[in-house]
Amino acid sequence: MNDILKVYNITKIFKNKRGVRDITFNLKKGEIYGLLGSNGAGKTTILKIITGLIKQDKGTVMIFGNDLNENHEDALYNIGSLIENPSFIEYISVEKNMEIASKYYNTKNKIDDILHLVGLLKFKNEKPENFSLGMKQRLGIALSLVGDPKLIILDEPTNGFDIEGMIDIRNIILNLKQKKDVSFLISSHLAIEIEKICTKVGIMYEGSLINECTMDFIHENYPSVEEYFLNIIREHRESNKKSNMGE
Repeated sequence: MNDILKVYNITKIFKNKRGVRDITFNLKKGEIYGLLGSNGAGKTTILKIITGLIKQDKGTVMIFGNDLNENHEDALYNIGSLIENPSFIEYISVEKNMEIASKYYNTKNKIDDILHLVGLLKFKNEKPENFSLGMKQRLGIALSLVGDPKLIILDEPTNGFDIEGMIDIRNIILNLKQKKDVSFLISSHLAIEIEKICTKVGIMYEGSLINECTMDFIHENYPSVEEYFLNIIREHRESNKKSNMGE
């Protein structure tokens, strides 16, 4: 499989000295790559860098063979994303929001199909200002699909959902992968969500990517992704403790 996303030695340090350091990973066509880590581990920072929302201090991001810094528009053309909170106009209808977004891609005729996919078709004439957090998240995901992207980047996609809603979003992701060969980069602090949908997992901890492996490897060697995560964190902490004692 071809690499559609390559992240090399990405570092971004903020004024408070927090951020991410020397992050390197790649995502191949057809993969669902999950960044798993606690809140504050650096997951959202990495996704913001990849989607061009903030610029790294050093390192390179290659998307579909395009350097993000040198060829920004081409790099992001086939990407859909939902980072942190959904972005839309609250005082106009769902359909109007979708129409505005579709003008950039000439995909107005696909709006109903997308809204049906995310479970919002019957609410298309309603204004999102009256929506629950979960419904707003659905609209954010719908907007990320407008351009018929080949890579979708989602930051905590099940945020605000009850159990049924989580399953719905999970099925949307899996159906897009299967039927449209869409690849995904997803962040989450929920091990069970990563386990249910991802083919590859990267563990984020205090701004570093400390381990990554395939889901097949985890299933062969650990009872669950949760156990894998806890084991990797324990090993990392113990390694750091020994290193500090040796200084």
